[in-house]
Amino acid sequence: MTLLFNILTVIALIDGAHAAVPEPQCDVPDSFLSSDSDLAHVTAEVTAQHRLDISVVGTGSSSLPGPDGQRFAYPARLEQVLAQRLPGITVKVTPHAQSRATSAAMAAGLPAILAEDKPALVIWQAGTADAMNSVEPEDFRSSLDSGVDTVTNANADVILMNMQYSPHTESMMDVSTYADIMRFVAQQHGAVLFDRLGLMRDWNDGGTFDLYTANNNYDMARRVHDCIGRALASQIISASHLDAVRMQTTR
Repeated sequence: MTLLFNILTVIALIDGAHAAVPEPQCDVPDSFLSSDSDLAHVTAEVTAQHRLDISVVGTGSSSLPGPDGQRFAYPARLEQVLAQRLPGITVKVTPHAQSRATSAAMAAGLPAILAEDKPALVIWQAGTADAMNSVEPEDFRSSLDSGVDTVTNANADVILMNMQYSPHTESMMDVSTYADIMRFVAQQHGAVLFDRLGLMRDWNDGGTFDLYTANNNYDMARRVHDCIGRALASQIISASHLDAVRMQTTR
């Protein structure tokens, strides 16, 4: 149970106070945000409807515990940052956190989420529960293929987000195979990959965050989620070329 808690929460937050969160210092190398794929449906919705609807589908690591956990988790921070960077655009990010769910279980729930939210973009965070449950790599790939097809057939873009990085669990569980599969599936489907695993490892190795002690540092949890939300916002704006589109429409 302790290992499960450490893997799924990694940087858990128990928020009993309402103190201001320090501005995070979390530079993101361009290599983590660049993509050969475009978010065409995002561009179209923002341009035509002046709104952006995003669904976040993930496990427990896409949320934070505590009474105020949801408003400090990365989906909420993503919504706030996008709203700031896209003035005049109504941004709605709807999280769907399914603790301990495998990719197969999440793929099965996608049709209902798509019908309810009608998003232009689905951010699908996967891999952790599959690795923990030793799901066969080929089954994992098949679930991702099925889920991505479901999203694209609903006229929405996809960002695949891989698992969190934790020095505590790196030696206990090899997630590299699952991360490689996610990268392959993203390339095969023309989807965007958000490499959370690599980015958090880079922050840890570079001294931005000490993730070795993160399980007991709840303020750090909030700051890491804030940084992930900011990085996601930058990737979305870049892959949908929204800066260029908005410059053209405001001339």
